[in-house]
Amino acid sequence: MLVFDDMESNEKVKVYDKGITVKQGDREAVYQSLFHYRVGDMWAPRLDPTEALLKECRYFGDCIRKGEIPFNSGETGLQVVQILEAATRSMHQRGVLVNLSQPD
Repeated sequence: MLVFDDMESNEKVKVYDKGITVKQGDREAVYQSLFHYRVGDMWAPRLDPTEALLKECRYFGDCIRKGEIPFNSGETGLQVVQILEAATRSMHQRGVLVNLSQPD
């Protein structure tokens, strides 16, 4: 489990070793709630304290000044939006394969 808290000054990202394991076997065993809950350690990775938007703006300005094509182009942004939309469709259509090229 990953928790992001932008208001936290020191530990914006926390990674928790948590999960469940469903006992393999017949389907009836699953319905009888034979789960094993796993709770482990928490890890907070050290992050650069520079504001991400400031870094992004500086990078964009540098690309303009140098005439370079940014690695995060408009096409990359479109791909991110398509992936997020596919993830949203996947949440609503559990168990159904979602094609990234599939329109809404």
